[in-house]
Amino acid sequence: MPGSKLDPIDRHILSELQADGRMTNVELARRVGISAPPCLRRVRTLEEQGYIRGYHADINPRKMGFEVQVFAMVGLQSQAEADLTKFENRCRAWPLVRECHMLNGEVDFILKCVAPDLSTFQSFLTEELTAAENVASVKTSLVIRGAKDEPGLPFDVLEARLRQDA
Repeated sequence: MPGSKLDPIDRHILSELQADGRMTNVELARRVGISAPPCLRRVRTLEEQGYIRGYHADINPRKMGFEVQVFAMVGLQSQAEADLTKFENRCRAWPLVRECHMLNGEVDFILKCVAPDLSTFQSFLTEELTAAENVASVKTSLVIRGAKDEPGLPFDVLEARLRQDA
């Protein structure tokens, strides 16, 4: 299991940073039970090894005027690797698309989109997404409300699994 390559202190560092990426190194070191210099070295190593991909603020979309959230299920005409890659690259260029995931099954991709209003999303849908090269079908679902939006990983599940495997 990939997470088992890290020692318990590294996993604790990741868990704490996932919960609060703004804490100081001194506070992080205190929480994980080591001194600040080795804590900072560990964090830098975790960043260099790709365990930590970045830091960001969790912005409330509605407070910023983005009232509409939609999931779009996209079917492509061709699933050749070059066509899949081309579609993924196109998704990266669309500002309203916040997440893009390739799926197994009837739907090729699911996109999480945000927009300030329904007409803005509708314009994106008709002028950009459905008009894009290789797109065969698009089905959309408007989010009425979200019950859970938890970023990251469930570290408690990882730790329980590691205890079972030990």
